[in-house]
Amino acid sequence: MHSAIVLFAHGARDPEWAQPFEKMRTQIQARVSDTPVMLAFLELMQPSLSDAIASLDQQGVQHITLIPMFLARGGHLKNDLPKLIAQIQTQHPNLTLHLSPAIGEVDSILQQLSDWVVREHLMLQTQ
Repeated sequence: MHSAIVLFAHGARDPEWAQPFEKMRTQIQARVSDTPVMLAFLELMQPSLSDAIASLDQQGVQHITLIPMFLARGGHLKNDLPKLIAQIQTQHPNLTLHLSPAIGEVDSILQQLSDWVVREHLMLQTQ
């Protein structure tokens, strides 16, 4: 086990908020069974990004693909995440972090969401 995936989400007070992210984590884990897949949160939920990465480092992970589960690149991704990554790299200098784009910046994901919206709209028109 040399690599891992971390899905990084905002977090919320309501534990049910994390259910879609946990479902995605489970689906991803089923497809890459030999790779740890973790959820990490910016605030209000655990584990934090720092704690998740520390845990992975203790497990011998050397490379982490970090996926921001945000639809838009706002202040958290522009300001907070770079600071977190800098701290993490200082604490874990042997880890390689690959920061992927926020999911809302990926054209294929936006296309799938747009397709779903159109299907929902058309389905209601036919009822």
